[in-house]
Amino acid sequence: MQVGLKALAVAGSLLAATAAQAAQVEALSAARMLDVASGKYVENPVVIITDGRITAVGKKGEIALPAGAKLIDLPGATLLPGLIDMHVHLDSLAEVGGYNSLQYSDAFWSVIQTANAKATLEAGFTTVRNVGSDRFNDVGLREAIDGGYVPGPRVVTAGYAIGATGGHCDSTYFPPSMAQKGPYVADGAEEGRKQVRAVRKYGAQVIKICATGGVFSRNTEPGQQQLSLAEMSAIVDEAHMWGLKVAAHAHGAAGIKDAIRAGVDTIEHVSLVDDEGIKLAVQKGAWFSMDIYNTDYTQSEGKKNGVLEDNLRKDREIGDVQRENFRKAIKAGVKMVLGTDAGIYPHGQNAKQFAVMVRYGASPLQAIQSATVNAAQALGQEKDVGQVAVGRYADIIAVSGDPLADVTTLEKPVFVMKGGAVVRQP
Repeated sequence: MQVGLKALAVAGSLLAATAAQAAQVEALSAARMLDVASGKYVENPVVIITDGRITAVGKKGEIALPAGAKLIDLPGATLLPGLIDMHVHLDSLAEVGGYNSLQYSDAFWSVIQTANAKATLEAGFTTVRNVGSDRFNDVGLREAIDGGYVPGPRVVTAGYAIGATGGHCDSTYFPPSMAQKGPYVADGAEEGRKQVRAVRKYGAQVIKICATGGVFSRNTEPGQQQLSLAEMSAIVDEAHMWGLKVAAHAHGAAGIKDAIRAGVDTIEHVSLVDDEGIKLAVQKGAWFSMDIYNTDYTQSEGKKNGVLEDNLRKDREIGDVQRENFRKAIKAGVKMVLGTDAGIYPHGQNAKQFAVMVRYGASPLQAIQSATVNAAQALGQEKDVGQVAVGRYADIIAVSGDPLADVTTLEKPVFVMKGGAVVRQP
């Protein structure tokens, strides 16, 4: 019996030693690290990473490196958390606008999203929320990334967006003879509830609705409200019952306010918001996600890419208004997350929005927080992403220089790590 117990003890020790050897331990050091929660720099930081998660954060000389840890030193660089974009469309191409998309097969879009995901990750965006995708392409992409088959950021998926018949999330480009209809339109509160259940069934992790008309759809105007308060309230109630958050495409003032009243978690675009809507957002704690960069691209490149003139007309009419309303919202204290609408402009250029946010009233720290701690909170993933802190995934980027002095440094990260795996390095 004693021999047997000794054998078990030895076997247990060997198993423990093997497990310890199998743990992948890394140490990351740099000149400084931005604590995005406080806005203060930590000089000479050291980050210890074990099996893809952060297990210790300290300063050189004050924290011991684990035996056998692989050291990655980035002299002169500034560390930040991996960035989060709350509004992307990875299975879309800015370079293919209007009816030009009809040249391609349905499967084309599921393939090009892999290159878009890679470009996004290499640009320092380690988490994205994909708010609207045909054929549940984004769900397949998430599965492929999570399985290690293709590189890309962590993807929070919406699948199909839910909208009204003839609205922005319906298929509006074709005549009646072609019988085109969005597969997840919802007319009435009960249909809205049913569609929430349907998209969740097939992989939606967030519910996307279209509360108003849009810019890049036909026969809709951005200011038009297209889902009623009753319809939105039913959708939100159903989604929240299932533990899902709701994002609402909403350009028009009336639709924005009803989306907030319905309890929508994040309001997307928010172009034509009025003072009452801003006040309501502050009172209710709704997040604004305002894509104030992409007009620069669409107005310069849209026509060449095949975007219809009517779409470009709407884009021109709301571009400056949206930016001034962003200024008002920031001044009023509305909670803000970074949402760029990538796919309307080329993927991988997401960080260009930071400079536009600063130009229209945000401090560099507010801009950075919108893509880190704020976005993590809005996702409900504060324990996993958004900060370089113990327990979080080792999603870390590094830039040259001081991002609080020059936020454009975020456009060219010199180092990107996702879950402890190096994606880009000097």
